Amino acid sequence: MNWGCCGCCSALRPRYKRLVDNIFPVTPQDGLVKSNMEKLIFYSLSSPEKLDRIGEYLFQRACRDINRRRTGFVVIAMEAMDQLLKACHAQTLNLFVESFLKMVQKLLESTEPQLQILATQSFVKFANIEEDTPSYHRRYDFFVSKFSSMCHSNHCDTDLRDKIRLAGIEGLQGVVRKTVCDDLVENIWAPVHMDKIVPSLLYNMQNARFHENDAETPEPPQEERADPPTLAETCMRELVGRASYGHIRCVLRPVLRHLDNHDLWVSNQFAIRTFKIIMFSIQAQYSCVVVEILMAHLDENSKSSPKIRTSIADVLSKIIAIAAGESVGPSVLEIINSLLSHLRVSVTREAPSDDPQAQRDEKLYQEGLINALGEFANHLPDYQKIEIMMFIMSKVPFPALDHLRFNGAGDVLLQSILLKSLLKVGTTYQTSHFNKTFPMSFLEPLLRMSVAADPDMRLLVQKILHTLIDRHNNLEKLLKPSVNIPELELVLEKCSRPDIIFIRKHGPDIYLSLYESLEQANNTVENIEAVYTTLALLCVELASEETVTDLLRLVISMQDMALTNGSLSSAQKFNLHAVVASLLILIPNVVPISALLEYAEKVVNTRKLVGATHMLPELLVHYDPDTCPSPSTLGPDVLVDQVAVTECLRGAGFDVSRLQPNAPYIGSSLNKHRHSWAETGMQGSSADLNNFQLEVDSANSSPGLPDKYNHHPREELTFESMKKILSESTDNKKEEEEKQRMELSERFRTAAFEDLVERTQENDVLQNKLNEIFSKLSTGLSDGIRAPSTPTPSTKQENDGLRTNPPAYEVLFPELFVY
Repeated sequence: MNWGCCGCCSALRPRYKRLVDNIFPVTPQDGLVKSNMEKLIFYSLSSPEKLDRIGEYLFQRACRDINRRRTGFVVIAMEAMDQLLKACHAQTLNLFVESFLKMVQKLLESTEPQLQILATQSFVKFANIEEDTPSYHRRYDFFVSKFSSMCHSNHCDTDLRDKIRLAGIEGLQGVVRKTVCDDLVENIWAPVHMDKIVPSLLYNMQNARFHENDAETPEPPQEERADPPTLAETCMRELVGRASYGHIRCVLRPVLRHLDNHDLWVSNQFAIRTFKIIMFSIQAQYSCVVVEILMAHLDENSKSSPKIRTSIADVLSKIIAIAAGESVGPSVLEIINSLLSHLRVSVTREAPSDDPQAQRDEKLYQEGLINALGEFANHLPDYQKIEIMMFIMSKVPFPALDHLRFNGAGDVLLQSILLKSLLKVGTTYQTSHFNKTFPMSFLEPLLRMSVAADPDMRLLVQKILHTLIDRHNNLEKLLKPSVNIPELELVLEKCSRPDIIFIRKHGPDIYLSLYESLEQANNTVENIEAVYTTLALLCVELASEETVTDLLRLVISMQDMALTNGSLSSAQKFNLHAVVASLLILIPNVVPISALLEYAEKVVNTRKLVGATHMLPELLVHYDPDTCPSPSTLGPDVLVDQVAVTECLRGAGFDVSRLQPNAPYIGSSLNKHRHSWAETGMQGSSADLNNFQLEVDSANSSPGLPDKYNHHPREELTFESMKKILSESTDNKKEEEEKQRMELSERFRTAAFEDLVERTQENDVLQNKLNEIFSKLSTGLSDGIRAPSTPTPSTKQENDGLRTNPPAYEVLFPELFVY
């Protein structure tokens, strides 16, 4: 009777329960009854409204089996859940999913590692299913916490520990895939979740054997291996790749916190690899955000040890180049400004200390920032590199124009750091035209720094000029002065027209700065060699007949400095003589002037014959006074003769007018007006090479000169006269102009000063005409539109009484004479 009762009760049970009971075998070793499982699937597809009840009943049976520790039946129940989940795609699937997730959670809560791994595998299968309608009330807090804890498993069995960790990583990957694509479900980017997911992945990644490989581009794993570090890296790449602009910080903050808490900045191989993975996985347009966040973290660690800051700066230098390709507009200058700000803070932090190791660490930190700056600039287009160099130059603290020395050592150190940064950027720049490379806003402060009081600062400026001027890789060949120019095998190219215009305009300023730099009494051999290299590069890069005269004029002035400057040591003077000889023989080798080349070789050979090798390269720090006599005791043949150089140029058809002044350069000792040498000696060559000639010609036709000094009668300006001027021979015209110039110069040197004044005042037609015009204008303005009336004596006396000082236009300004 009892059996009958049981049979009746079984028949009264709902069909879905009977179908569920039938899938379980008598013994769990037999596995799932497949035929009955197919019946259950067919029933669930026919009656989808029963899915939630089927799921709930399977969950109840699994809970009972877990409590009874009948693991085999639990596995069968989970397998049935998986097959139903895979087969049933309906709108009512959400109801079944709740029971499914409850069973997964129940298995994860168990202490059996096998059940935890099984539950994770089921969850991953669920995560790969795309649902038609998301469930807004579904939450994954438990799963994130549980999977994260599994990632940190410390099971005594190594193989089982790796399996648990792999399951935890796969579970986190499933959670991310399930939630990241739909903004309406739970926000997985919230800090409460990211603070668990990211450290769990990093914890497994830092056990990788390949993190010490400092590859430029870390490749993703090529083969699927049962390896927690490899899977963790794959999951990290996927997580970062899915992050939008607003979620990047949510991922990076836990990364930085993990590196801080576990002291992974020193050494920083793992940090470098981690950030490279992030940079190569993140969406390209967001890469600058990573750099900004890392620099902000550097700000937060401003009071940390120099080693930590150096390591962070090193990581920054390794990844910043990746962000450079996507940096546009203000973001470029923002990154540069942030790096410069860190450098400035580092300089102010550096103070005299008894700990030399701390000072070395601080210098390493500064070098790391400079390297980061250089790496960033290296991957930018050239026009942005110019902007960066100008921006850095604007941050350099400059002295007043009349005071080239600093009171504080901090300013000098900051100058040095910023100039090193500028040099780092300059080495990545490829010069095309000098007018683009050296805009006035960049060239002027650079030249000002070239005459700074500190010799190391001047050397840095020269190195910056070297890397920006050199376009044909001649720098290495011209680092040392040499008189054997053919052996250097220099690469020469014809100078372009824009470059000639540039040197016309800015050549006087550049040459003056180099001249004043050589005047410094604290120059070392490196300083003098650096100035030689700059001049030699200018000579090679601007190889043109139009640049020879100015360069030779500077060379002769350098020799005069070596002979007359009392503040220079004997060694410095001998170094200058050697530089003069090297430049004198370089110029005709670059611009073919056979006569000048012969003369330069003659001077060099004479110095060798008379034992004046100390006036030839190479440059030394000390010279023996017994074996190195001064040039005055060796005779004039060992020196460069200005007259001989002038004749060589004149014979080659060059305009030598600018080579004739006796004192062409004014040194920094006068320092009243920086450009006074250019105004007196060069006569405005920055505007026109023939400006000096035009001024002399205008003096010949000036109304202020006596007629007896003008041999050419004034002709009326007509078409015929203009045609006559154009048809005249150029050579005859040059000879005639040279003759006029010599006659005019001779008369002004020989005539008495009183005679010149008297004749000038007697024939001052221009001044009288101007006075007459201005007086008429003054009368017209005072009377309005009326015609000027004839003044009466009384009116004239009143006006004379009121006007005690004559107006400015009636003042006779003194004439200027070449005396």
